[in-house]
Amino acid sequence: MASWLFLAALGVALIYAIMLYNGLVSLKHNVAQAWANIDVLLKQRHDELPKLIEVCKQQRDFESSTLERVIAARAQVADAREHQDVAALGDAEGSLRASLGRLFAVAEDYPELRSNENFLALQQRISSLEDAIADRRELYNAAVNINNVRVEQFPDLIVARMFRFDEKPLLEFAAAEKADVDVAALFAR
Repeated sequence: MASWLFLAALGVALIYAIMLYNGLVSLKHNVAQAWANIDVLLKQRHDELPKLIEVCKQQRDFESSTLERVIAARAQVADAREHQDVAALGDAEGSLRASLGRLFAVAEDYPELRSNENFLALQQRISSLEDAIADRRELYNAAVNINNVRVEQFPDLIVARMFRFDEKPLLEFAAAEKADVDVAALFAR
């Protein structure tokens, strides 16, 4: 009788451990899926930026330093994305968003550019991609938070440590991205 009781308790413990393991696997894949969703949008934006830059270059007197900042920031985002470096991506994203904001603000001084249908379509497309990326970043961070809580909670942490489920980094914003926007500086030219 005692052996049956012991076997039943062992069976329940094993089933519980399997359920914990499967839950952690699911969380790990949710984080990976959330990252993949961000990656798709970053790739789409990466593909649109050269078109925008080319349209701007058609304006002979358009500020080359502004375009160079966008190109450099785009390269930083691509590098961070390629290496799946979440910390570097947060900083690179901040730099790219600032560069794009500057590009769109400078474009206001070029009436031909503002009336160019390609420029307007690309500006709208990139703006909508920026909104989608922001939404996906929020979903990614939510998935990461759930994962990180579970791998630290008892008894999940036992299974997590045994099978090397670890915490994932949040996609944090660069300090410049969290700062208040200096609207006066954008219009002072």
